[in-house]
Order: sequence, then C-alpha cells, then structure tokens
Amino acid sequence: MLKDFRLVWDLPTRVFHWLLVLSIIGSYTTAKLDLMPWHMRLGELTIGMLIFRVLWGLVGPRHARFSNFIKGPGSVLQYLKGGIKSVGHNPLGAGMVVLMLLLLAVQATTGLFSTDDIAYVGPYNPSVSHALAEQLTGIHHKNFNIILAAIVLHLCAIAYYTFVKKERLVPAMFHGQKPAEDVPAHEAIPSSQLWKALIVIAVAGGCVYWLWHAAPPPPASIDY
Repeated sequence: MLKDFRLVWDLPTRVFHWLLVLSIIGSYTTAKLDLMPWHMRLGELTIGMLIFRVLWGLVGPRHARFSNFIKGPGSVLQYLKGGIKSVGHNPLGAGMVVLMLLLLAVQATTGLFSTDDIAYVGPYNPSVSHALAEQLTGIHHKNFNIILAAIVLHLCAIAYYTFVKKERLVPAMFHGQKPAEDVPAHEAIPSSQLWKALIVIAVAGGCVYWLWHAAPPPPASIDY
C-alpha cells in the first residue's frame, strides 16, 4: 500500500471498470468496421461483466456494494449542499454507476435479438418475430447514442473534480488508494477479496455459457 494512503477500490472493481471501458470502445469500433463476429463476442463479454458487477455489488468489499452508495434523492441534495462527504462513490457518482449499468444492460439485451437484415443476427433473434427484432435493433442503435452521451457527461464530471475540486479520481481507479486524510481507518478496506471474486467470476462465466448455449439454432443462411 502506498505511504499515507488507504485502500478504497478493490482490484476486481478496478479491473471491471477498465475492461468495461475497453469493451465499449471495442464494441463501437467493431460495429463501425462491420466486424460483427467480434462485436458479438464483445457483447458476450459485456454481459458476463454486467452479471459479475451485479453480484459483486451484493457480496463485494464495502465500497463496491450497492448498499454502500445507492441512496435516496435526499442524499443527492445534501451532497450538493456540501452536507455529505463520501469516501467511495458520492451520490452523483452512484447515480452514474446505476445509469451506466442499466444502459449497458439494455444494450446487451437488445443485442441478443438484433439483426442487420443481411448476414448477422443476435443469438436469440430466431425466438422473436421479425417486427419485434427490428424494434429491438432500433433500440440497440439509439441506446448506444445515449451511452455515448452518458460517457461524455461522466468525462466532464471527472474533469470538473480534477481541475476545479482538485480531487484526483482517475489515479485512484488504477491503484485503488486514496489519501489517508480523506479516508477514516474504519472506511478503508483491508483487502480486495480476490478469492471471492474468483467465485463470482466463475458464476458469471457459467451464466454466459448457459445463455449462449440455450439460444435457438440460427437460420442456415446466417453467417457468424
């Protein structure tokens, strides 16, 4: 641990964060370059990561748990008035976490049923009507624009905290540490609970494996 710093963000949460960043970039790139097999693989990875994060939000270390940072609207108002100081996610950051998880869940779910009407379909496309698949595909495309807007908002917030409030949020998401003066001893986490993370990863991987293998067989004309 760094001198005069205390651990706040566990390693699994940090790895999830940066893998999600890379997954979003990769999904956007593969869609634009029409690399649909890779796009679908990234979608599979994203679903696995979302399952992991939901489970980790229930059983992970203190600051990874939803119960630690998801509060009511009143906490947001108190934070804006300066009445709340958060070690982990502040109330606004917590809202962004929930928003991004929901948006990515919509993106991944609609992708399971999507189609380009030419060569590629999502694994569960054969289980719905063509009209419904078209609607879900439309949502899949429009929702990604909302995700991009949320990312821009997130980056603007990071810039504000970095340059105006002088809080270094980005480095903490790499090494997991925050200055000891900002983290009471009882708020720090003793470890990243990696053994528990491995179990959660195995469960998430098993869910994805089942999801893909439970899908109906694709039409003979579809190329993966």
